Amino acid sequence: MYLRRHQWFMFITLIAGAPLLGLFALGFGSSDISIADLIHSVFEEQAASLNSTILHLRIPRVLGAFAVGGSLALAGALMQVLVRNPLADPYVLGVSGGASLATLISILAGVSGTLMHGAAFAGALTAMLLVFVIAHGPEAWSPVRLLLSGVMLATAWTAAISLTLTIAPEAQLRGMLFWLMGDLSYVESTRWLWIVLGLGASFALFFARELNLIGQGPLQAAALGVDIQRTQRVIYVGASLLAAASVTTAGALGFVGLAAPHIARLAFGADHRFMLIASVFVGGNLVVIADTLARTLIAPAQIPVGVITALIGIPIFLHLLRRGRV
Repeated sequence: MYLRRHQWFMFITLIAGAPLLGLFALGFGSSDISIADLIHSVFEEQAASLNSTILHLRIPRVLGAFAVGGSLALAGALMQVLVRNPLADPYVLGVSGGASLATLISILAGVSGTLMHGAAFAGALTAMLLVFVIAHGPEAWSPVRLLLSGVMLATAWTAAISLTLTIAPEAQLRGMLFWLMGDLSYVESTRWLWIVLGLGASFALFFARELNLIGQGPLQAAALGVDIQRTQRVIYVGASLLAAASVTTAGALGFVGLAAPHIARLAFGADHRFMLIASVFVGGNLVVIADTLARTLIAPAQIPVGVITALIGIPIFLHLLRRGRV
């Protein structure tokens, strides 16, 4: 299965447009910066405040926004294949709940910075391992058992999060709510997130043939030589790690992992060799746009990025649903 000429044009435009969109996003915020000043700040010495704004605030935030969006979109695409459900997203198995609970507890304990991110990642991994163990149980692994285990565990995390918010001091409540709704304000370094995204995309592309066959049905895939159990485990671990890395960085951003794969599938077809890469760029560009709006709509105040992604993602998904594309 190959792309048609107009699909190739859209595919190249999507990829080439990402750096341009990032450059555009760097110029907007509580104080706008012209394209000329952006270019001069790279090649010449500008005012210290301008350099600090661009190098230490906006560049990490734009890079983090794209990496978070790309990771969520890729995880969502993999989850939809794993559980064979078009409504699956990266959070369906409770990874975000484990990360959120661990983060809220660390905030209550007065922990911040690297330790807080480490607690979030540990919580996400704990949730991933719990679902993995419960889904296996005494019976064989199955997507239905995995989905049910994840939903039940996610419900438990939600209850624990609600309890934590109930007993939290008012002084810490606003920061907790911002994190739960998705926030990129405290992004400093995204190197490790980009490493996770690069490795995740590489492994996903390596298994693209198996994903294409599983999408046609597990029985047909098994008849064509696909090791269903092994592939499902790889998909689960990869999607969970991608979701854990993104949630650790920016909290829970809704609808990116749900809507972006459907947009990519609609534009480029169901061939995972192209759809997975397209999902990364659709999700990354979507979060960059959402973060730019979050920083500028009511500047100097900011809106949680998760609110903007939901406001963008819900109409898109409802439109796809109405057209029968989901």
